[in-house]
Amino acid sequence: MDEQPEQQGTPWARPPAAEPTRPLWLDPPTTPPLAESSGGPPPPLPPSPPNPFPAPPTPPKPEPGAARAGAGWLKPAIAGGVVGALVAAGVAGGIVAANDNGTTPTAAAPLVSRASSDLGGKKLDVASVLQSVQHGVVAIDVEGTQNGGARSFSAAGTGMIIDSTGLILTNAHVVENAFSIKVSLYDGKQYDADLVGRSTGSDVALVQARGVSGLEPVKFGASKDLQVGDDVVAVGNALNLGATPTVTTGIVSALNRSITADNGENLDALIQTDAAINHGNSGGPLVNASGEVIGINTAVAADGQNIGFAISIDSVQSLIQKLRSGGGDVKASAFLGVTSSDLGNVLAQVLERLGVTAKEGAFISAVVPGSGAEGAGLQPGDVITEIDGRSVKGSADVKTIVEDQKPGDQVEIRYQRDGQTKTGRATLGSKEVQQSGG
Repeated sequence: MDEQPEQQGTPWARPPAAEPTRPLWLDPPTTPPLAESSGGPPPPLPPSPPNPFPAPPTPPKPEPGAARAGAGWLKPAIAGGVVGALVAAGVAGGIVAANDNGTTPTAAAPLVSRASSDLGGKKLDVASVLQSVQHGVVAIDVEGTQNGGARSFSAAGTGMIIDSTGLILTNAHVVENAFSIKVSLYDGKQYDADLVGRSTGSDVALVQARGVSGLEPVKFGASKDLQVGDDVVAVGNALNLGATPTVTTGIVSALNRSITADNGENLDALIQTDAAINHGNSGGPLVNASGEVIGINTAVAADGQNIGFAISIDSVQSLIQKLRSGGGDVKASAFLGVTSSDLGNVLAQVLERLGVTAKEGAFISAVVPGSGAEGAGLQPGDVITEIDGRSVKGSADVKTIVEDQKPGDQVEIRYQRDGQTKTGRATLGSKEVQQSGG
């Protein structure tokens, strides 16, 4: 997805592309030419220099209950957006290691109790696994605003179809602050989508693609049946490369991991894997050797290699139903995409210069790019006088009328420009509304 102009300090971003260079490992190794022989014995070798990397001293054992140092767990796997501070595979400071709480641990279940899972006892057949899941994986492109609308961004992630009518499961951070959501299916078709709801603390969200049916959902497996060493495949929109999803393979490295996000969110019941997870993978499936989804890819370690995390699918089954029925801490409200004010608050000289003759209405001071308002042809300086047959006397009426609609609804807008009355049709997007009680 095309990036918006750079804005520093925002958390979701795609690092700038590096200049292409020839990898050093493609070139044969070189050695210095040998000195010509003088017929005598070779000169003695110089004494070995001291070791420049002495072994570090053994760190002291931490006191009981002391916090472990932050390992830099990041919630990155979203690509694009406004350029921000990034390190390695994620956003700097994203997710840090969970702290010990000083309690006595209970006896853990054995890590390995059977042979590692594969297909029919043979080597992992990635092509068969991909065939089972690829039609249910979608790329997600979002546009949104931050800091009260002062900053706009574009970003990309992944989702998976869980219902034939286009209900899509993804990470909450993929669609956070988005007013425009588009999903691209495996066949390349793109559809507008709306937020259904999201749970910030669990990093899970549902979005609904508009006007689709007959889609092929992914199949859920049972993450409780996993064990360390099982083969897994990560599928997703890595680096927003487009066309077809990126596929990486690995194993289950650990189970029931817990990490804490920089905003204080605790993510539990995580599956650790060494399958590569990159920007854009967020919200995509982690799949077992039978082609069943057992996790939602969500985070990586900034300072490590091949350390990624997926939310176990068993832990979110009830949450999916809750979001589907309107629960969660964030729900969706209809969004037009204008900033407006009452005519009485606009200077008379401005109204005269723009040819405004209306006595009542909402004066548009800004239009959000890519919003339904822009699609309807609205511009700054226009005066909205009617929405969906309802009179608009001021900016408060715009808010009230739009919030009475649903995301995806089309409304007719009457407005005045240069003293002339015009009409346009806007397809409403969605915006987040915080709910109390979760």
